[in-house]
Amino acid sequence: MRGAVIVPEGKIAIGKLAQALMHGARVVALRGNFDDALRIVRDLADKHPIELVNSVNPHRIEGQKTAAFELIEELGEAPDALAIPVGNAGNVTAYWKGFQEMGASPIVYGFQAEGAAPLVLGHPVEHPETIASAIRIGNPARWEEAMGIFTASRGRVAAVSDEQIIDAYHWLASCVGIFCEPASAASVAGLLAHGLPTVDGDPKPETVVAVLTGHGLKDPDTALGKAPAVISCENDLSAVERAVFSD
Repeated sequence: MRGAVIVPEGKIAIGKLAQALMHGARVVALRGNFDDALRIVRDLADKHPIELVNSVNPHRIEGQKTAAFELIEELGEAPDALAIPVGNAGNVTAYWKGFQEMGASPIVYGFQAEGAAPLVLGHPVEHPETIASAIRIGNPARWEEAMGIFTASRGRVAAVSDEQIIDAYHWLASCVGIFCEPASAASVAGLLAHGLPTVDGDPKPETVVAVLTGHGLKDPDTALGKAPAVISCENDLSAVERAVFSD
């Protein structure tokens, strides 16, 4: 069985590309963006005996929804609120499905990057741009489901800047000890930027879970590009001491 991965040329994080290539996938770099890629793979699946395994696949949602089960198991109950990055909105759809099946309805806060925020703007973004490659989506596959979830949960969708995303990305690694990819940090960036808004009369949520959707090694280029430089040093103890202890 052949695995094929269709990605935008020059727009895919190197860690994800490496995994696909090493597992033997045929990787096709498309001269377009993620939305173009989704349109083409949908057409491919309609025309050929291909199983499309991205956010539009219902079996994927069935698997992803179990993350909501795990949260309830870990916490002993559902959180009051869930903060989550939004690209194609598959995760939002899946988490909500899981919570609903467990009889829970936490407030859902979705966060998009300012340069790729169609749900916030209310219309598709033709040329989405953000450092957070995993949510660089201009026309989410599960747009209607996501907006319905924000309404049903009395939550909201908001945007955060790339600068806010990178600040949260660094903070998570340096202060919390979690190295995530930039798109993941959008959930925390959103909470820091927008707080916990509620509908008038609703209590403020006390238990809030911020979902980090991907490990930092999926996008090592951003990590290295935003990190301090490596210090070159002579092969000498005193030189290493100066490098380690100097301000």
